[in-house]
Amino acid sequence: MHYLSHYESPLGTMTMASDGEYLTGLWFDGQKYDRSTIDDDAVLQPRLPVFMQTAQWLGAYFEGTDPGFTPPINIEGSDFRKMVTSIMLSIPLGATSTYARIAAEVARRTGRKQMSAQAVGGAVGHNPITLIVPCHRVLASDGSLRGYAGGVDRKERLLEMEGVNMAGLSTPPIADDGGGRRE
Repeated sequence: MHYLSHYESPLGTMTMASDGEYLTGLWFDGQKYDRSTIDDDAVLQPRLPVFMQTAQWLGAYFEGTDPGFTPPINIEGSDFRKMVTSIMLSIPLGATSTYARIAAEVARRTGRKQMSAQAVGGAVGHNPITLIVPCHRVLASDGSLRGYAGGVDRKERLLEMEGVNMAGLSTPPIADDGGGRRE
């Protein structure tokens, strides 16, 4: 069973999901893969301790401070996806990485010669716990801001909020994803 709660952020309403103990999902409402890890039987339960911790984390984050802790999270999926998540969690507030750097780290950890940056991109793009698992800090090697399920505009605003030096970073040409959002 999954439980749900909502958080009103400066960038839009967010939905939190939990298995009762761990945070299993955090999405901007309407983003790609919104609520992808929960079933239709999820129950609204806003007073769960993990939701209160997550709201505290989000409050600090949106006030511009490092929350200093990570709520208990559980990433469901393959070992590969969990490894990519672990690497994303190591990207500090105000810093960025690239799909290629994460692919190189996955290759190093698994003893492979190389790993596909596109495979990493798939795992990053399907991240079910946005912001806390900072997929918005992952860029293309050319510095372009693409591939954020919450939308490129949000990705740009999040990086600016974190104090990332935006010089040299670019947004891809505007393309409608069919829902009116830039991809």
